[in-house]
Amino acid sequence: MSAMSTMWTVMLKELRDIGRDRRTLALTLLLGPLLFPVLILGMGALMEKRTRTQIEQVLEVPTIGIERAPNLVAFLATQGIKAVEAPPNLEIALRDQVEDVGLRISESYAEDWRAGRPALVEVMLDTTQRDSGIPRNRLQAALSAYSGQVGALRLLARGVDSSVAQPVNVGVLDVSTPEAKRGLMLSVMLPYFLIITAFLGGAALVLDATAGERERQSLEPLLATPAPRGAIVSGKIVAACVLGIVSLLLTLLAIKFSAQFATGFARTLDMSFRSIAKMLFVLLPMLLIGTSLLTFLAAAAKSLKEAQSHMTWLMLLPMIPTMMLMVNPVKTQLWQFAVPFLAQNQLLLKVIRAEAISVQVWAVYLGCSVGLALLLWLAAVIRYRQEKLAIST
Repeated sequence: MSAMSTMWTVMLKELRDIGRDRRTLALTLLLGPLLFPVLILGMGALMEKRTRTQIEQVLEVPTIGIERAPNLVAFLATQGIKAVEAPPNLEIALRDQVEDVGLRISESYAEDWRAGRPALVEVMLDTTQRDSGIPRNRLQAALSAYSGQVGALRLLARGVDSSVAQPVNVGVLDVSTPEAKRGLMLSVMLPYFLIITAFLGGAALVLDATAGERERQSLEPLLATPAPRGAIVSGKIVAACVLGIVSLLLTLLAIKFSAQFATGFARTLDMSFRSIAKMLFVLLPMLLIGTSLLTFLAAAAKSLKEAQSHMTWLMLLPMIPTMMLMVNPVKTQLWQFAVPFLAQNQLLLKVIRAEAISVQVWAVYLGCSVGLALLLWLAAVIRYRQEKLAIST
């Protein structure tokens, strides 16, 4: 029997075996397609609802010294911001999240106002509380508008054109593409979900086909056949990759079609079929890396439970680039496409943002990722050639 036919036979055997365990197969294939759209669309919907609610509703701001600046209070009311009496200890209320933001008007406000000096108004908040972001921005924007309006009126009263005080007119020109804007939400969550799905998508089959068979003492008869060990390992890895590709494809299609039926901001999560194909191509090397690494690790385990213990630290690996980029965002450089997990993250971001990927980037990425996958595959083959693997203990 040739190595290719052996690999094909082993692949079909492993797929048939996992097909008999319908519960495991259903979890492997359907967990991502069911869970990820719910997480992504659900989080997007909650974020949109929270943002819309905090922007549209009247913002009540506890204010210390509310009687000191009646004109300011009246102006804030026109901006949808209602100044109310502050509790006895506003600082504690802000730390305990009873209030999101507060305002303190200085005791010398009226005196400074009449003298034409800058009157002190302090925005009080706890910057470690996430809920304070939108209320703070609304309040600061309203205060800035009031300050600019009063300053312009003072200059006008003195016969001075208010534009003299603004020598530079600062504007913002957003050069981002519509595709990049639509992919903003996807770029936050989707790469990590896809990378971990690709990396561990075939874990159930790999663990059962290696450590599970060794525990059931069904691996020894397979290794006793004259079939090349490399073909046997390749068959198991290819079977796991087939399962992982199906899971990834179902996940991406589920996100696409669920986004089409969503409303509001969640509709921006819709992806084209071309983007889905590119994502699958980007993730294929990661699928090979994950299944080869797990095959290598599981081959040394004497039981399924021992092999499953590796899943804890393996699940943390895809989080490294996401956490690194959140703490320290870096510009895209060529060397990044040679680093596992970081390369997939950067390429997925390019696909999501509909950016062109150069031939040089593809060459570095495919060369390094496929090379790593082949090294891990070779390590798994070498481990399978050890005679102690066929001895059940």
